[in-house]
Amino acid sequence: MVVERARRGDEEAFAEVYRIVHPGLLGYLRGIVAEDAEDVASEAWLEIARDLGRFRGDGAGFRAWTATIARHRALDHLRRVRTRPRPARFEQDLFELPADGDVAGEALEALSTEHALALIAGLPQDQAEAVLLRVVVGLDGPSAARVLGKRPGAVRSAAHRGLRRLAKQVKGRGR
Repeated sequence: MVVERARRGDEEAFAEVYRIVHPGLLGYLRGIVAEDAEDVASEAWLEIARDLGRFRGDGAGFRAWTATIARHRALDHLRRVRTRPRPARFEQDLFELPADGDVAGEALEALSTEHALALIAGLPQDQAEAVLLRVVVGLDGPSAARVLGKRPGAVRSAAHRGLRRLAKQVKGRGR
């Protein structure tokens, strides 16, 4: 198993685990901390890399473990932001070189993701986190419940209510 190889220090296995897990984790964090998701994800991955040797479990357990770490870093970040004013950020995007590949396709995908995350952000917090963990990160009910510190039935119910509310919003806009 690739997680076990990464746990034993195999750098290629860690890179593979990162490629598999990071997109969902980043989507989850975008739903919690918006534009600061990349920074929070970096903090989370530093902790994940540091503590990986202590992880015990399978691939699904690893996703839940990383989501728990990311959630803790996101909550820490939100507490820090509330306690001190945020300085204005310098836009580095002006200095980035254009990416190779299908830029138009990537832009449409980013807009779709951004729109979906904006809709999810409009949900009550318990529903938003349940939807993000179940749909974006891909956790099962019990794993999502462990991340959130709730019962699986409560998470399943929150995810169902959130998805039902999103479906109504999407249908209402499509008319």
